[in-house]
Amino acid sequence: MALPSPEREQWSSRLGFVLAAAGSAIGLGNIWRFPFKAGDNGGGAFVLIYLACLVLLCVPYLFAELALGRNGKRNPVGAIRAIDARSPWPLVGGLCVVAGLAILSYYAVVAGWAVGYVLRDLVAAEAPDAVFARVIADPLWVVPLFGGFLFATAGVVAGGVRRGIERWAKILMPVLFVLLCLIIFRSVTLPGAGAGLDFYLTPDFSKVSGLVVVEALGQAFFSLSLGMGTMITYGSYLPDDENLIVSGGYVAAFDTLIALMAGLMIFPAVFAMGQNPAEGPSLVFVVLPDVFGAMPLGSFVGTLFFLLLAIAAFTSGISLLEVFVSYLVDETPWSRRAAAWGAGGLAFALGLPSALSQGAVPALSDLSWLVGDRFFGPSPGMLDVMDFLWGSVALVLSAALLSLFVGWVWGAEKALTELRSGTGHTVGRVAGPVWCAAIKYAFPITILAVLVIDLLYDVL
Repeated sequence: MALPSPEREQWSSRLGFVLAAAGSAIGLGNIWRFPFKAGDNGGGAFVLIYLACLVLLCVPYLFAELALGRNGKRNPVGAIRAIDARSPWPLVGGLCVVAGLAILSYYAVVAGWAVGYVLRDLVAAEAPDAVFARVIADPLWVVPLFGGFLFATAGVVAGGVRRGIERWAKILMPVLFVLLCLIIFRSVTLPGAGAGLDFYLTPDFSKVSGLVVVEALGQAFFSLSLGMGTMITYGSYLPDDENLIVSGGYVAAFDTLIALMAGLMIFPAVFAMGQNPAEGPSLVFVVLPDVFGAMPLGSFVGTLFFLLLAIAAFTSGISLLEVFVSYLVDETPWSRRAAAWGAGGLAFALGLPSALSQGAVPALSDLSWLVGDRFFGPSPGMLDVMDFLWGSVALVLSAALLSLFVGWVWGAEKALTELRSGTGHTVGRVAGPVWCAAIKYAFPITILAVLVIDLLYDVL
């Protein structure tokens, strides 16, 4: 049974919410995943399709999660239970809560790698790929970095909504933006950077295929932290008179701006140094150190870049932990401080196999004997398996189910009424019914189609 929470915290201002929610969305998905997805899928055309997916699908769906959270004033489980407590639907909220913690468990591993680049000169002496492979396989480096990241994350969340999450968002997000601007300036002023700008900003639709569209939609979807309960939880801390459409719009705009800036930071430097932009996931951790090592002031720029990556990972990690902590605070007798440290410890236990799966423990480094390589790629390790199960399948599935819940169980019209609350005016005679139809039909069909097409592509 849910426990009463009469003194539930709220954001102190719209700016606090926007920075915290944008910090949740701005993470490794923007600084690491977006550039390599754009590089793999033709550059400018991918970016244009990505922007279309954001506007037409992801931002409207974001409003649904925010409305559900503010209506229930609770975590994803409690928000659904407040509407329909006698059905299995609260299990969908439970999926969001578990997925957030599971994602954090291996997300913190990758975040620890970024911190390691700041603390250690990885671009000296050896080639970056050799150094990277050696460091991520060294438990004496990986485990302390991974654990330290989770310790810092739990410390912020234990401080509460205003004194912890909001305070640090107001500090870290401006720092992140300044670092981005500094690196972009250095990148675009390199000789030969124009080729990278052309690749990134000029659409070449000859490279567009159905799979590129699916990749762009998936990236747009995940870049806004949708389907993992974060926006439901953050929406639950909003006052009733807050304009959800304006606030959600600011979050989406800030997130999109940072993703686009990440491309401006990376592609001019990659082309100026004669590197291949279609290097996949290794673009940031292997190719870029090589690029930084070859450019003037490269060591300084490289340190700034991985500091930026660590900050982006930290703001997202905070939101991932907050979903689970909010559940414990709302639904159990646990205090926030106990919930934060307990959840952080659980994330460490869950993530330790992923941290040791990059060579430290051979049995965890290649699970093809257990799961095969059809979905996970050749020689999948524990981190690859966790990312596929929780970062792909679970998120897409929970988002589709949440869309069905909002559209059919709660009712799209009631969700629209919640959206209108605080706006001071109606959403619009045309926009309102279109949004209701989209949440009932277009969103769940499209989101499930992304999952099915991804799975079929991996099989075939």
